Amino acid sequence: MRVISRKKLVEAIEQDRTLEGPLNAWYKIASKADWKNFAEVRQTYSSASYVDPYTIFNIRGNNYRLVVKIEYKKHLIFVKHVLTHKEYDKGNWKE
Repeated sequence: MRVISRKKLVEAIEQDRTLEGPLNAWYKIASKADWKNFAEVRQTYSSASYVDPYTIFNIRGNNYRLVVKIEYKKHLIFVKHVLTHKEYDKGNWKE
């Protein structure tokens, strides 16, 4: 899968250095993945959830949420947000 854009991951790491390991690990796995559907994502990340049209990953022990949109047929992952749990719960990211 091609991850677009890593810039949002880097920006999140700049804000909280504890995200470096978890986000880099996610990036490494996701960029090598060949997911064809959400069920295959769940085989890799059992805690991933789907909130149409986004796939949500728990990051750093469920302290952060990584919100992405996956275009399976095009093998693309669009990084939308890296949010704290509190920011995610507000729901503004859905707009």
